[in-house]
Amino acid sequence: MKFFICGVLISAVALLCVYADDDKKEEIKVYKRLIPADVLRDFPGMCFASTRCATVEPGKTWELAPFCGRSTCVVSDHNPPKLLELVEDCGPLPIANDKCKLDTDATNKTAPFPHCCPIFKCEPGAKLEYPEIKEEKGN
Repeated sequence: MKFFICGVLISAVALLCVYADDDKKEEIKVYKRLIPADVLRDFPGMCFASTRCATVEPGKTWELAPFCGRSTCVVSDHNPPKLLELVEDCGPLPIANDKCKLDTDATNKTAPFPHCCPIFKCEPGAKLEYPEIKEEKGN
């Protein structure tokens, strides 16, 4: 069974979701954030997906290969509406910890998102810590 747990990290546009797969008993942290979409002058109503060198209609999603993530083109509820990109990725790497190591057997960098995110194994009692994500000013 698979399930998602989501919570607000910093603001309504920065979310942390933990994806858990009961079959594997592992957690994959998924970070979500809204950023202004890249828009080409000749295609004003569409997002520009630089990793694909293509335009994308609002509501459509694309993979961020060769990076581990995906994005969705969304229309804001601002007046006037703006195009935004909902980016989902693995977020920042944890702070170095000698008792936690990257599990190279479980990590699959070429798997589809979110299964391409790094997986860490810690010694009993050890816990990964992640850097604090600061909210950008002016949003």
